[in-house]
Amino acid sequence: MNKEIIRGLNGYNIPGLNNLPRGEKMAVIISHGFGSSKESPTALAIAAALPEYGIGTYSFDFPAHGESPVDGKELRIGNCLNDLAAVEAHVRKLRPNTEIAYFSSSFGAYINLVYLATRRHEGKKSFLRCAAVDMPGLFRKEISQEKYSQLRKQGYIFLDLGFVQPLKITREFDDDLQANDLFKLCRPDMGEIAMIHGDADETASVVDARRFATLFGARLTEIKGADHRIMIPGGRKQVIDAAVYFFKGD
Repeated sequence: MNKEIIRGLNGYNIPGLNNLPRGEKMAVIISHGFGSSKESPTALAIAAALPEYGIGTYSFDFPAHGESPVDGKELRIGNCLNDLAAVEAHVRKLRPNTEIAYFSSSFGAYINLVYLATRRHEGKKSFLRCAAVDMPGLFRKEISQEKYSQLRKQGYIFLDLGFVQPLKITREFDDDLQANDLFKLCRPDMGEIAMIHGDADETASVVDARRFATLFGARLTEIKGADHRIMIPGGRKQVIDAAVYFFKGD
């Protein structure tokens, strides 16, 4: 895996992790969760596992995450979409004839779905792990009313819910979430979607995942007893196995 820097559409650099070994039939773009990074345990595990099946990966950091050079002021939904578009264009330049697909977790899955619904995209397959399909509701649930009032009045807050680093969240980011409701944006024809979700996920409700899968024709696999990180014994292997099965098209 090689670290790279991509010049983004927003004027700042995007840190990337290139794991395209050459000769792969598919390149999977990995999008991480909220407060995480391109080098999360799940992202690294997927990047390590897929090349055995002729599938390369490319992961990157969203604004204000990981090694991103910008702070929370740039953490906007439009910027995240632009970053995903820039990464996709970079992967296409590196591999002109390789099929593109997506693997995304939680907030990254939310961005992936907004991207599929609103932007031109090359990828036809998306694998969503613990997708935050109701990201606006999840955000409101995760912070106290006092914090939320401070956000609306002051214009920003710093949030640390066990993240890699505290995040500066702006009023504009909250407005972006309210303007991007997946249940209003998405369509069944956006692409082939597979989802894997723990039935004990207390962060991103499996009930929302079931509703999304039913409405938009996604294939949903539930892991009994698994939380948002799917940290039960054997959980990560189940995620990897399901992703391999989906991407290979068996």
